[in-house]
Amino acid sequence: MDLVHLWLGLVGLVIILYVVLDGFSLGVGLLFPTAADEQERDQLMGSIGPVWDANQTWIVFGGGALFASFPMIYSVVFSALYIPLLTFIFGLLFRGVAFEFRANAAAKQKWNRAFFLGSLAASFAQGLTLGSYLSGTKVVGAHFQGGPLDWLNPFSLTIGAALIPGYMLLGSTYVIMKTTGPVQERAYCHAFRSAVAVACFIVVVSLWTPIHDPAIPARLFTAPRVYFIWMFPLLALLAFLFLFRSLKNRRRDFVPFVCSVLIFLSGYLGLQAGIYPYVIPPDITLYQAAAQHETLRFTLWGVILVLPVVLGYTVYSYWVFRGKLKTEDADHEGY
Repeated sequence: MDLVHLWLGLVGLVIILYVVLDGFSLGVGLLFPTAADEQERDQLMGSIGPVWDANQTWIVFGGGALFASFPMIYSVVFSALYIPLLTFIFGLLFRGVAFEFRANAAAKQKWNRAFFLGSLAASFAQGLTLGSYLSGTKVVGAHFQGGPLDWLNPFSLTIGAALIPGYMLLGSTYVIMKTTGPVQERAYCHAFRSAVAVACFIVVVSLWTPIHDPAIPARLFTAPRVYFIWMFPLLALLAFLFLFRSLKNRRRDFVPFVCSVLIFLSGYLGLQAGIYPYVIPPDITLYQAAAQHETLRFTLWGVILVLPVVLGYTVYSYWVFRGKLKTEDADHEGY
């Protein structure tokens, strides 16, 4: 494997780790209005409190890795998607402030709304960013040459809307795994409804994508991709079957979350297979966007040193706070 593909794999790993780990945190925020009272909201907040900081690490790591390895992506995509990306970042900041202030506020209602709205804005903006990225970017001479509102189209709005139930699915299945009692029972219902919505959006987007960009199916059904691309929809189908079965029986806590992660993973891998070797659709390939080999080689040493530390810290955080949320933990959700 050459350095360019190695870096592509590293950046892809960091992106999916962030989507899954911070995705369920965003999903818990989206579930906030469904809680019956403040005690239940405390449980929701307490379920993500111990791993909150570890989840946020991946977006910083991913931004640095992308800047070092594929600077053209960083400059072009950030210029083209300036508004949705800033909306995403401000949404994260807004919910972060709400998270901390709510833990110490006597009147929590306004911070509850702030946490929900921040989560909603960040989730929708992520979907807008993905939809706009797939829609293509006009690049001339390694610079963005489009308009400030090129990202605003029906396809990107649909992807933005689709990501909301997607993160709600991750959040609700995580709550199932971490809580008991009425909160868990309600999470089973939310997970089922979210899974139905996600399945419907997957069908819509799968049918719309080849119409929106005919080059994607053309690439998918050429060798060697045609020999393995079937694995991704099959993985998603099996994950949905096991997910609905586990939600209906309500006997397993861990399986629904694993199935939700597999659904996201299948979609992510299918997406990567559809756009490869382009990293800025429709024209810029990964070799055109990559940094010089000397830069890739030098910065790889930094990744070799930092990535195990970040992974170790994340795994350690989840290991220490494994198991069901206890009442005393929910009473100190701010940590």
